This record gives sequence, C-alpha cells and structure tokens, in this order.
Amino acid sequence: MNKTKAILLRTLIPLGVIAAWLYATHFMDISQSILPRISGVKDGFVELVKSGTLQKDISISILRVIRGYFFSILTGVLLGTLMGMSSSVYKIFHGSLTTIRQIPNIAWIPLIILWFGIKELSKTVIIVMAAFFPIMTNTLNGILSTPQGYIELAQLYKLSRWKTFTKVYLPHALPHMLVGLKLGLGSSWMAVVAAELIASSSGIGYRLSDARSLMRSDIVIVCMIVIGIVGIIMDKLISLIFKYLTPWAKKKADV
Repeated sequence: MNKTKAILLRTLIPLGVIAAWLYATHFMDISQSILPRISGVKDGFVELVKSGTLQKDISISILRVIRGYFFSILTGVLLGTLMGMSSSVYKIFHGSLTTIRQIPNIAWIPLIILWFGIKELSKTVIIVMAAFFPIMTNTLNGILSTPQGYIELAQLYKLSRWKTFTKVYLPHALPHMLVGLKLGLGSSWMAVVAAELIASSSGIGYRLSDARSLMRSDIVIVCMIVIGIVGIIMDKLISLIFKYLTPWAKKKADV
C-alpha cells in the first residue's frame, strides 16, 4: 500500500464526519445550540484561548493526572511484583482485587466524593483507582510469565530477592509493565475528565460540564476535541519514552 492511499484511508472517516457536519448545519433545520457550525466551534476555541481559560483548564487536569498516575505506578508495580513473586501475597490479594476490578470506575465516584469531598484528594483517589488495575495486572502477568527454569537457576545461585527481581523477573516483565503503564495513563486521563464532570470547579471536564449547562454546544465540542488531542499526545509521548527504554524491541522488529 502506497503512502498516499494510506493517508486517504486514515482521513476517510474524519472527512466524512466533517462533510456530514457541514451538510447538517447548512442544509438542515438544526438549532445552533444543539449542533453549531464549524465556524462557531472555531470562534469558541479562539474565545477560550484568548481568555487563557483553555490553557488553565488543561494544565490543571494534567497536573491531577500526573499526581494520581505517580501513585498508581508506585502501588500497581509494587503489588503486582509482590503478588507475582510470592504465592502467599497472591492468595491474600488476588480474589479481593479481582472482585473490586469488576466494579466500573465511574461507580466509585459518588462514594469517593462522600468520603473525601470534592477537593483534590477525591480526584487523586479516582485517578489512582482507574490506573492501578491496568498497571498491577500487567505487572503481575509479566512476573508470572518468567520461565521457571530461570527462577530455579537464581535459587541455585542463592541470589537475593532483589537480585532475582532485577536480573530474572524484570527483563521478562518489563514489556508487560510498559503496556500496563500505557493503559494506566489513558485510564488516568479518562478518569480525571469523569471526576471533573461530576464534582469540580476547575479542569477541562468541569469546563465541558459548565458549557453544557449554559447550552454552549460550541464550547462542549471544543472541550471534546481538546480532550481527544491531549489523550493522543500523552499516548504518543509515553510510546516514545518506551521506545527509548526498550531499544532492543525495535531491533527485533527490524530483523
């Protein structure tokens, strides 16, 4: 497949959406408060940027994500590693965590708000709960995928727990862990938007909810587009970091 054809295929759906949008707003009797014109969305974007509101909302939401994601990494990697290396820890936590994981993250938000209020702590807890499970599960799977022969060899040489982890478990678990970290970052971004939609006075999710209550569909669409773009940028950035951390993966793919 040549490059031009690949680009056309990738832009087929976006161009179709834009065409349908233009037709609906110019040739159909649809209220601007329901579906604004593309020019109206552009004006809404310029309005938010000029006032500095959009930049402030994005920075607030990203800072919340970074804080919650950091704690998710600490808890998810640590517990996933301990569960993978110790059958006793696995038996203690696995059943309970599996049960909790079946409850959708959004179902926890009302209870978390009741416990922690609508301040920053509640949003951090919501983000941690969203990102923890992908990170923990993939770390656990990576540790458990380590060949038993390598573990027995480490025991034969009487390596310490730490050396066994760094020399035996980590090289095999790292690709799984990186997948978990990537999924966890995406979950963190979605969680912070959901939390801000329900209980917040700042952030991109709050701006989206506020625009909805004011019937500003142009601002609603601007916020939705921005949320998608920021999510894509986060995904690309973490993918670049992972490529830097695992250069052997690219070499293997090139063989």
